[in-house]
Amino acid sequence: MSPNVITTPVRAMLVLGTRPEAIKLAPVARAMAASPLFEPIVVTTGQHREMLHQMLELLQVEARVELDVMRDRQELSTLTARLIDGLGEVVRAERPDVVVVQGDTTSALTGALAAFYEHVPVAHVEAGLRTGVLDNPFPEELNRRLIGRMTRWHFAPTPRAAGHLTAEGVPDAEVFVTGNTVIDNLLWVLEQNTGVNHFRSDLRRVLVTLHRRENQGDTMRAMGKALRRLADRGDVEIVLPLHKSPAVREALLPELSGHEHIHVVEPLGYVDFSATLAGCDLVLTDSGGIQEEAPSLGKPALVLRTTTERPEAVDAGAARLVGTDPQVILDAAMQLLDDREEYERMATAGNPFGDGLATERIVAQLAEDFGADADAAAASGRDALIVSPSDGPGSYSTA
Repeated sequence: MSPNVITTPVRAMLVLGTRPEAIKLAPVARAMAASPLFEPIVVTTGQHREMLHQMLELLQVEARVELDVMRDRQELSTLTARLIDGLGEVVRAERPDVVVVQGDTTSALTGALAAFYEHVPVAHVEAGLRTGVLDNPFPEELNRRLIGRMTRWHFAPTPRAAGHLTAEGVPDAEVFVTGNTVIDNLLWVLEQNTGVNHFRSDLRRVLVTLHRRENQGDTMRAMGKALRRLADRGDVEIVLPLHKSPAVREALLPELSGHEHIHVVEPLGYVDFSATLAGCDLVLTDSGGIQEEAPSLGKPALVLRTTTERPEAVDAGAARLVGTDPQVILDAAMQLLDDREEYERMATAGNPFGDGLATERIVAQLAEDFGADADAAAASGRDALIVSPSDGPGSYSTA
């Protein structure tokens, strides 16, 4: 048997349920599908079913297993229980060599937990993000910390994220700074040149996304009023792809409807959203991923949250954390629209989140480590080149 050669493809189960997870795992799935060393098993949890199906096709990713766990306005506890049950069944049926999760969603947490229960090692893409506040964002901060306790491969997007992990006691040998796969996918999609820019005019173009659970209710309604005041300038066009959440729609639609310079559209497909992002002048968002994408395209971003797990963009000067006060949001947006020097400073700050090669680093590291497992199997005289998870990296054995 030849050392460092994987003759049986590594069965990698990739768990995704939300659009951001699909975006950030798509390049990993594509790379694994193109490699003889891997057999990707893409599992969708159905959390954003309508948005995911067409997008996965456009991203050239094929889902092998589709769960159906979503119920209207179900509690997090109910969703979590249904996901652990469904994903546990998939892990037992597919017997992957590694389970790959991304980020900090309930899908990611339950995917890691289902793998842990079945003694399958976990690879965490976009590991190490922290705000330091356990319930902000909720429940993502807790999710990402819990995932970190079950992970063998921590693929951190930045040195800061890696530092959070090592400070928490994660061994250096299990932490890898890769950059963020969202940049890989954004560059790939823009190269395809198939997206539609949804701005309609030559006015100053402001792209807005709002959806976070902690911003819903009165806070989001106040944000909507601030956006309407921004549009009242007359030289601004706002495009807001409206999240499917009933709570988001109830908060924003009454405030934004009927303004000639505000275009509330249904959630955009990823390729159209990417084209719209590329075509905007300014981003206002409470999303996580857009804080990484906007600097790649030279778009200043105002982050409408009180905390961020991506302070690198703020530190670099490409984003500004402005909170949720409507007057502060309005003043910050006005400044960037009126102060050309400040706008250019943010637009040219650069992107601290990656160079488009994160996927290459992730797949290479997994191949190297499973090859090392093959070496160990050969040295011990075992037939299998890929050892069981309990014998190799990520062992959860208590023996």
